[in-house]
Amino acid sequence: MSRVGRIGAETRAAWFAFVRRRTAVFFTFFFPVILILIFGALIRTDPAGGGLFAEPPGYYVAGYLAVVVLFTPLSRIGSEVARHREGNRFEKLATTPLSRGEWLLAQTLVNVAVIGLASLVILGMVLAVTDATFAASPLVVPYLALAVALFCGFGALLGRVADSQDGVIAASNGVAIPLLFLSETFVTPALLPAWFVPFMDLSPLSYFARGLRAATYRPPDGAGARVGEAGLVGADPYLNLAVLAVLAVGFFAVGAYALPRTD
Repeated sequence: MSRVGRIGAETRAAWFAFVRRRTAVFFTFFFPVILILIFGALIRTDPAGGGLFAEPPGYYVAGYLAVVVLFTPLSRIGSEVARHREGNRFEKLATTPLSRGEWLLAQTLVNVAVIGLASLVILGMVLAVTDATFAASPLVVPYLALAVALFCGFGALLGRVADSQDGVIAASNGVAIPLLFLSETFVTPALLPAWFVPFMDLSPLSYFARGLRAATYRPPDGAGARVGEAGLVGADPYLNLAVLAVLAVGFFAVGAYALPRTD
């Protein structure tokens, strides 16, 4: 069987394994929807005020998408790796022509499809329950795909170092929650200490949020924070995408290498 055939077969198997887990399917779509309803419809942003969630609603669309590209790959891939380790599946996988990189690529393709669907749901919900504006851009697709690949590699690392599926969930939450709120997604740099702002460049999620926001959000004149004002590459969506691509390749390669050959 060719490499494409091996990856295709593993992708189909991973897809059907995902859709059979109804709880996983439900919460993949349910969690970001609840987040939107809480922060978009109940708390409501106030551009005339100050503090947290004081920017126009459109500013936070990139943050809502960041939730699903961050949490879903970390927890799903990490749990899948832990599950394979507990079931001695990597030892069996080593007897097949499928390499570790091909296995991770197949899992990543499934996550890209799942998160692509979840992102459509998120956008529909945001536009339905808020007055957010969103400018369609062809850059949305590569941003989502590269971010998913990056955090799938990160999830593989967590699955490798954690000792159980419960450990993976705890580790993924411990990584994801600080990243979510310290990566220019929902908290603007103006609300953080000046000494901390440069450290936001260390988060891969910052490049996703800044670049996607710059590509899809046009703030009203004089309203709120400037898009991409801070950051290593500023507001340029192409430069942010390039940095994200480099990081995605690096994290994916390290994650594939970290996958065990035996259990």
